[in-house]
Amino acid sequence: MPSPISSASRLAALLPRLTWPARADWIFALRSTATGAVALVIAWMLRLEQPQWAMMTVFIVSQPVAGMVLAKGLFRLTGTLVGALASVAMVKLTGEAHAVFATLLALWIALCTYVASVLRNPQSYGAVLAGYTVAIIGLPAYDNAHLVTELASARCLEIMIGIICAGIASRLFMPQLARDVLVERVGSGLREIARYANGAISRAPPSELDALYQRLIIDIEALAAMRAYARLEAPSLVTHGRMARHTIGHMLSAISAIHTLLAHASAPDSTWRPLLNRIKDVLDAMTQRSWQTEDVRPWLRRIEAFTREAEAMRQAPLPPHEDRIGAAARITVLVEFLGAMRAVLEGLAALRLRKPDAPGHWIPPTLVIDRDHSNALINAVRAGIATLIVTGYWIATRWADIGGAAVMVAVVSSLFATMPNPMRSTFDYFKGAVISVLPAFVVGQLVLPLLPGFAWILIVVSLMLLPCALMMANPRYASTATSFAINFLLFVNPREAMTASPWAFVNVAVAVLGGILLSVAVFALVLPPRPQRVVERVVDAFRADLTRLCLHERLPKASAFESLAYDRINQLMAPLERVVQRLGMGAAHH
Repeated sequence: MPSPISSASRLAALLPRLTWPARADWIFALRSTATGAVALVIAWMLRLEQPQWAMMTVFIVSQPVAGMVLAKGLFRLTGTLVGALASVAMVKLTGEAHAVFATLLALWIALCTYVASVLRNPQSYGAVLAGYTVAIIGLPAYDNAHLVTELASARCLEIMIGIICAGIASRLFMPQLARDVLVERVGSGLREIARYANGAISRAPPSELDALYQRLIIDIEALAAMRAYARLEAPSLVTHGRMARHTIGHMLSAISAIHTLLAHASAPDSTWRPLLNRIKDVLDAMTQRSWQTEDVRPWLRRIEAFTREAEAMRQAPLPPHEDRIGAAARITVLVEFLGAMRAVLEGLAALRLRKPDAPGHWIPPTLVIDRDHSNALINAVRAGIATLIVTGYWIATRWADIGGAAVMVAVVSSLFATMPNPMRSTFDYFKGAVISVLPAFVVGQLVLPLLPGFAWILIVVSLMLLPCALMMANPRYASTATSFAINFLLFVNPREAMTASPWAFVNVAVAVLGGILLSVAVFALVLPPRPQRVVERVVDAFRADLTRLCLHERLPKASAFESLAYDRINQLMAPLERVVQRLGMGAAHH
């Protein structure tokens, strides 16, 4: 039996992790829960068959930033409409041809999974929705072609209610705007770049510099998505997307120059060391500033003075004993770094302006992303095969409970295929679904049937989902908490007259959990993800680009080459980590 002292020590170690939610988390949770309740009431007043879909949609598209809600909602609506039209067409055209319907469904989901795999969020999310919406609408309507139009219309209307409610609430109720987040993250990125450059000049430990380098790549790549969200918030912010693109490109150029300077950090060149030391002092001061409000003009003047001094140094004759070529190369890279930092400061100042600059003021760099078509094809084949097998088995046996599992396999095998680690994402979703079963049973089968009126249903369901929404505000638990909210509403199925049906509840729960587990088996057995192959592909792509550059077969803009390279590095981090873990486990085993 553990002693009270040991139990107290474990509790003391756990307490620092249990922090009270921040004010922004409470705003997000209250807004999401209240908006979900409003969407549920509207769907109920319209007498929709499954009003819980309106509330589920609110929790699915809810994000801390208004632009993220608008983007996810827009592409969810677009994907749902496309999928609904495709489901109506497939059911109407195939009629009694069971095999043709199953084949068309599998091919459609494979196609949408392929498109989603080569796109990025939120466009990727819209393509996934277009795929599995056909399964959600088409499978229940199979052999009942006269119902498919009604089911498609109801599903689109339910989702539209949720999206409209979430979009209005995120924009009007204490909103956190993507534009403000963009400025904040550019400012924090500027501090991190200054810290990275300061470490490079100071010859900091390589492990510390590598960690800074990786974090910068991840954060700067994430700015591209925030740029798209800011453009959706208001037409007047469209040019902010151009300013953000300008700034992101020069942030990438700055860290490229620092990475090159690292190779020269220990050079004994006496001509540039005094200048480096003075630049280091300025960079150290830049790491201490809050760039959301800091006046950039004094810093621009300092950087411009350093640039003029470096340019003069590059033109001046060197002592005979100095490495002339190496010194010229070092000064050239230093000038590039100073120019990039100047452009980042100017871009930050422009982003903070309430009035956008006139179009054409900025010459935006070219930002390119890596598209892994071979991995997209594997994802498509896997999702298509899984959907065909489970759907075909359901059609052959007419086992009612397998229908829900078939829908879940179609959803999960396509949705999580686009994630960096599909197995981990599927397990997170499975955990949320499992955790929701018992609360959903207690609420839906024991409590709500005893309470009179829809108002009680609304109160109880909202009270259950409020802590879940608080967890969704924490990135560590967001995926599991979102799964809990979705499946809790699916299992409870709130409606006007709640009646206890334990057997039906068990059937739905078994179908959902069984479908998720089948999807796990699909990821493990059908063309399983191979992180080693991803690493090899990215490395080969790097070599091919460098070879073409050396042979002068293609001379792209420097910003295009840099953004593509950093995007590939960002995509490489997750599979490379898994490869290292496997190698470590293999070495430990041997």
